[in-house]
Amino acid sequence: MYQDSPIYDRLVAECGDVPAQVRREAERVSRELELVMRPLLGSGHVPGAPQAPGNPGAGWQRSALLPGQR
Repeated sequence: MYQDSPIYDRLVAECGDVPAQVRREAERVSRELELVMRPLLGSGHVPGAPQAPGNPGAGWQRSALLPGQR
């Protein structure tokens, strides 16, 4: 990739091939994300699509108070 580049060769010798390490890590994360997302895609859920509203009374909710109201 960087032929005849003594500065790059020296950096690789001192620090390792950081771009190659980043590329491998990005590919690993991409594969892991694909495995995690596969069940959602198979269930018909489309990421980013609006979801049907749930029961508003289900679960914990916090009522908003204006400053000074208690």
